[in-house]
Amino acid sequence: MDRSIRLTLTILLLVVVLIFGLVVGRQVLLVGNDEPSPAPELSEINTYVYDQGREIAKFELVNEQGETVTRESLKGKWTFAFVGYTNCPDICPAAMANLRRSDNLLPDDLPQPEFLLVTADPEHDTPERLRDYVDFFGENFHGYTGDLETLRKLAKSLNAAFSHREVDGELMVDHSGHFALINPEGEMTAVFQPPHNPEDLVEAYREIYEWTRANHSRASRS
Repeated sequence: MDRSIRLTLTILLLVVVLIFGLVVGRQVLLVGNDEPSPAPELSEINTYVYDQGREIAKFELVNEQGETVTRESLKGKWTFAFVGYTNCPDICPAAMANLRRSDNLLPDDLPQPEFLLVTADPEHDTPERLRDYVDFFGENFHGYTGDLETLRKLAKSLNAAFSHREVDGELMVDHSGHFALINPEGEMTAVFQPPHNPEDLVEAYREIYEWTRANHSRASRS
């Protein structure tokens, strides 16, 4: 009788262990197959989000304070980047004004980003000139200047481009008009094409941040 009871208990124990193992294994399998959700579709508001962040070119430049900055300087925060120049007659003032309006509309529950002007005219845009320019828009507006080819490579990695031409003896700079969003890992994660509407920029930023926080936790840090 004792042997029969022990045998029954042993069989029951093995069955319990087997069931427990199957349940745990199923959960592990489900977690392993849990793919991240696709990037938000925001083309209706001129925003295009990458499923994975795009690497930005290595660079060594100076900011509006004359301090050396590198790709590492972009990490740890969200950044809206724009390629332009301080003497731009039309596109840049309008773009910077839209960024300032967007900044004013940002709610407190979102990480407060920085706004970066990457100059396309380093010959004239000295750190001092950049400082005078970006300070007008707000304390979280900054500028990068330095070697022309380095700036060109940085712009290219932000899906932007610029070129110089002379008109009646004056330098004219043709450049892209979009904003690039850089995540706290220092990667480009989205592009905002013109025309820029501040309310749409804030809406897009919220959706991108919440999607990143849910699917790419490291890149959502601020």
